[in-house]
Amino acid sequence: MFHQELIAHAACFEALSSMGKEISAVGRCLVDGLARGHKILICGNGGSAADAQHFAAEIVCRLEKTRPAQAALALTTDTSILTAMANDFSFDVIFTRQVEAFGQPEDVLIGLSTSGHSDNIVAAIETAHEKGLVTVGLTGRTGGRLKDAADQAIIIPAESTQRIQEAHIFILHVWARQIEQALLEAKG
Repeated sequence: MFHQELIAHAACFEALSSMGKEISAVGRCLVDGLARGHKILICGNGGSAADAQHFAAEIVCRLEKTRPAQAALALTTDTSILTAMANDFSFDVIFTRQVEAFGQPEDVLIGLSTSGHSDNIVAAIETAHEKGLVTVGLTGRTGGRLKDAADQAIIIPAESTQRIQEAHIFILHVWARQIEQALLEAKG
């Protein structure tokens, strides 16, 4: 089983090699937004929620090197907001109200959904558009509805949720490195 999993992982990552330009372009968008004083909001469900938190921590704290803190907020962390929204309204809007509250024009919202069909992620992206945010979808399989909802979609060409999530965290690490490197270069 180990070797089958390793082969599947390697095949998924091999497919990423043809996506380098679009992944780097999104990273530059994040760098530019932060440089102009905007923030990054990020959301996902389940393992993608954990990835959202992981990424926000690396942007606010650091990836590897000490540099100025940057504004990034995982919309997956406040259990009081999440449970109040789910209870009082619907699970489908747990992120939209946070985008309404925290999002400003030209901020960036990153939505993670391995299937691309998560109603609450697509709704958050739609709300972000209404508020003038730049939107990025990290998805898999065929991209689902998120592919068309987001301004920029990175679609991992895999069927396995695990492989898609492994690729997502890799991409998030690439973006964190781009941000960190740009900040350190600017600092001189």
